[in-house]
Amino acid sequence: MRKLWLIGLGCLILGACGCGNGSDADFGGPSGQTRVAASEDGTVEVQVGDRVLFALAPTGPIARNFVEQPTGIGTVRFRRTEEVQDRLGVVSVSNRDNGATVEYASADGARTARLTAMPLTDSESEFRLEVAGPEADSIAVGIRCDPEGTFHGFGEQYNATNQRGERFPLMVNEQGNGRTGGGGVSEGDSHTTYFPMPYYLDARGFGALFVTDRRVDVDLCASDPATAWIEVISGAPIQWRVFHGPTPLDVIGQLGDVELVGRPAPLPDWAFRLWIGSQGGRAAVLAEVQALEDAGIPVSAFWVQDWSGTRVNFDGGFGVEYTWSPDEALYGDFAELVSNLHARGYKFLAYVNPFIVQDSDPDTPGFDERFLAMESLGLLVKDQEGDTYIELAVPNFPQRDSHPDFSNPETIEFIKERLANIVRDYDIDGWMADFGEWLPVDSVASDGSDPIARRNTFPVEWQRASREVFEDLRPDGDWAVFARSGWTGAQGTSQIHWAGDQQTNFDRLDGLPTVIPALLNLGLIGQPYVTHDIAGFAIAEPPQPSTKELFMRWTELGAFTPIMRTHEGADRDNNWSWETDEETTAHFRRFVFVHCALAPELKALADEAQHTSAPILRHMMLVFPEDRNTWDLSDQFMIGDSLLVAPVVTEGATSRSVYLPEGTWFDVWKGGDPRVGGETVTVEAPIGRPPVYSLDRDRPDLRNAETELDYEDCTLATRRR
Repeated sequence: MRKLWLIGLGCLILGACGCGNGSDADFGGPSGQTRVAASEDGTVEVQVGDRVLFALAPTGPIARNFVEQPTGIGTVRFRRTEEVQDRLGVVSVSNRDNGATVEYASADGARTARLTAMPLTDSESEFRLEVAGPEADSIAVGIRCDPEGTFHGFGEQYNATNQRGERFPLMVNEQGNGRTGGGGVSEGDSHTTYFPMPYYLDARGFGALFVTDRRVDVDLCASDPATAWIEVISGAPIQWRVFHGPTPLDVIGQLGDVELVGRPAPLPDWAFRLWIGSQGGRAAVLAEVQALEDAGIPVSAFWVQDWSGTRVNFDGGFGVEYTWSPDEALYGDFAELVSNLHARGYKFLAYVNPFIVQDSDPDTPGFDERFLAMESLGLLVKDQEGDTYIELAVPNFPQRDSHPDFSNPETIEFIKERLANIVRDYDIDGWMADFGEWLPVDSVASDGSDPIARRNTFPVEWQRASREVFEDLRPDGDWAVFARSGWTGAQGTSQIHWAGDQQTNFDRLDGLPTVIPALLNLGLIGQPYVTHDIAGFAIAEPPQPSTKELFMRWTELGAFTPIMRTHEGADRDNNWSWETDEETTAHFRRFVFVHCALAPELKALADEAQHTSAPILRHMMLVFPEDRNTWDLSDQFMIGDSLLVAPVVTEGATSRSVYLPEGTWFDVWKGGDPRVGGETVTVEAPIGRPPVYSLDRDRPDLRNAETELDYEDCTLATRRR
């Protein structure tokens, strides 16, 4: 049996009665139209007028005891043995003051439980389940699987958006490559993700957030078609919040209003122009800057991941040194390089991650100094023997790393000061805040808190450090940070999330097709600012560099993403790139101008999201909630409420099916007579013409962007010819 603690829940409570969508009813408590009611069989329903929303199944909770053994590197799973389950039946039901109480007990009466549920406002209800008696290792609650109910969300899922019929754990993990069985050091599956979240949205117009930092296992009508099980791996009280909508978009706003969740930091205007990933040293970066200017491709920012040095990964790909200082051999006079690019009108972004490297190569100073300083101050997690936890099985093998102990408040202050020095010393405009998923599940925090909970909240604190640094040093908002990991609350401590390390291929669960569901699911959990690597990062097994077709198709998706950003990938010398041939350069330039033409809309939607959490890239059901044909779509999306994008993500495809909801739809590339919606159509989709449709009006501004926009319209830079 395991001893369990619950941390970080001081406020489920969640800012209890001070949140909501701002209606008068929110501040005066629920009206008589909103109630939580329990039936004699134990069914508990949230009711708003004649709408029945969230409903507990008449099953009673289940308490379990077991032994679990973690397995895996980076991507961690648990093997469970010796499981004993205790199903608690209904003893009594009470309805009072618009709320409900249900008492439960085990067959022998040794274990009891009490559920209390009540509306807080017309927008939200709160549930709390407390179990008494023998300590449980987990508690599961059953949610009724209505025939038309959906389970969208659960964080950044890569397989689809509606997870009904699926069964998987929610814990911060390396996404893992080889998700279709192809192998790899951190081999994932269809649900391993950097940013899970115990929250779902029902397309009928409500959602539920389970407020816990512990691992959560979900079984969404898979084992029992009538019941979805949410199992929190903890014996502590379970609390969850139900958001009443009434539309899915309202639910996302109500989620963001909760203090525990929050909203990302706003984006500067330049973020909506092209970012180029460049590396290889000072001369290589400056040469690429000039090449882009010569090609007439407007750029707003260069992000240089190897500013701290280059190393070769175990798979043969190019990696970076895990330090927070420049490699002056590779980037001589680094401060002058940044100043040079600023003078030319470009922003400069770098790279950081939270691994604290112990081993230092004589040519890469800075590792040991940071490690020794943090160790001496007690800012690193410990192992089971009380020594500093040192890992060998880490992404920068054969170096050895430790991890910050964010349970110590001094840790984040130390990290913030070191990160702030980067901004102060080099005037850097932002960075990729990589990783955040590797805290060992057997590590020991200084406050004794549960390591699984600490693993889940680690990304929240890691991203908090970057955000607070820039909010302090750049209060005008002239900065950008993009991260990949998260848990509940990362929305309020981060700024941008990218979709992680896809393989450079068209693989269904590892490559380009995973990007669209990942971006849509991020939007469903209240992260509107999203991006991805054009054209992937990870090396497949066997090695498979990106192709011309892949780069072009990924570029097309990138143009219709809030932040259009390239990455040369781990196999940078062999991957296809924007300059590999003239046709690719012309295609890339054209779609950069399309993205530039969209920038005012993207900025307006981003401003809206600051108050509503509404995604910029919207799941179709958010715009057409009454159209049930949209509910299960995961491969097309809306930008705002009027632009439908259906990227081509299948290798060799020159056409694809597109669902057009009711309305009048103009083909952005052809113009001319519109289509009448309300059906699925198969359309031509050659490279250069991914299906894009505008609702109720033609968009010649997108079709003619390259000819109608000037270079200077799309960058602050001045070309040197």
